[in-house]
Amino acid sequence: MIPLYMPFLKGNEKKYVNDCLDSTWISSKGKYVERFEKGFADFIGTDGAVSVSNGTVALHLALKALGIGFGDEVIVPSFTYIASVNTIAQTGAIPVFVDSDKTTWQMSPDSIREKITPSTKAVMVVHLYGHPCDMDSICRIREDHKLFLIEDCAEAIGSYYKGRHVGTFGDCGAFSFFGNKTITTGEGGMVIAKNKELLEKCRHLKGQGMSPSRRYWHDCIGYNYRMTNIQAAIGLAQLEQTSEILRRKKNIAGKYAGEFMERNLPLSMLREHGTDLVNSYWLCTFAIDNAFSRDEFADLLDKDYGIETRPAFYLAHEMPMYKDMSPREGFDNARTLSRSGINLPSYPDLTGKELDYIIDSVEKVFNILKPAEHSPRPDYITGSTDSLLTPTLN
Repeated sequence: MIPLYMPFLKGNEKKYVNDCLDSTWISSKGKYVERFEKGFADFIGTDGAVSVSNGTVALHLALKALGIGFGDEVIVPSFTYIASVNTIAQTGAIPVFVDSDKTTWQMSPDSIREKITPSTKAVMVVHLYGHPCDMDSICRIREDHKLFLIEDCAEAIGSYYKGRHVGTFGDCGAFSFFGNKTITTGEGGMVIAKNKELLEKCRHLKGQGMSPSRRYWHDCIGYNYRMTNIQAAIGLAQLEQTSEILRRKKNIAGKYAGEFMERNLPLSMLREHGTDLVNSYWLCTFAIDNAFSRDEFADLLDKDYGIETRPAFYLAHEMPMYKDMSPREGFDNARTLSRSGINLPSYPDLTGKELDYIIDSVEKVFNILKPAEHSPRPDYITGSTDSLLTPTLN
């Protein structure tokens, strides 16, 4: 079985965790929490960061710190992981769904403009599958309408837009360190913010709202969103390897892109669109030609070849709890990508031999499947492979 993802634990993870155990500082106090926060902020290129227990609460904390609440509308892509939407609803605010751009897979700026009302308080962008959103257009919209901007960067550690790491454009950026993310702490997350007061508000809220000057005096309703010292120790060790992890992932993406193009296989890869973008290739993401069944393709890879895949996210506005909040029409691009999208194995330790096996297996499966009759075969995804490195896999 070749899994979709495995964490890259090749550095000081055990050493730092054992140091935590030896010191007995295993909960939310300890030197690694501060070291990880500082190191992460330096990597992103921001003045400070607040560690939290997972990426979902990072988003929730950002929304609460900005004062998002009942009756506010927050614009969010329908084509995203459900946590982006749930955190909006958990504040009492109303998620307003927008369509995606069929080329970049990211939320459409034109669709954002169409959905703005007097009740719109914020836009939550999601840098889906490691590809940056069109931040120039979205920042203009934000300024024109005086909106808050939250960046969901759960899948985008190592992604850049015009030389700046994603997460640094909005009021707050939220990151995830789940086990399948680019760097991991098992569970864990981070919030960054431009405004130091906003950052301190996040720190205040994550620790049960305890006063910084009066121990066990709680001056607001807070949350237990703290990261443990053990998680931070793993995170610091991961952070030390980030460049190597990103290099390996880009090599894997380059191998996929080159081989699939050379073999003229009926799938298209989500690649970097523009010379001023850096896609971190969190997962190697593809659109299956709509002459084929994505689900049948995935089932054959799994059952016949032992290769795990993952379908693209279902549209959030079609989920039971949100289906009555948005019209069914107007999401054509997002629906096409959701139904045709698939992720192939892309963990950093993937060897050249394993990658060759996956690519050969993909070709065999397409030879088995018969295209559906009268189905056009558009190229959903275009883009340059120039930025992808020549693979040098083990």
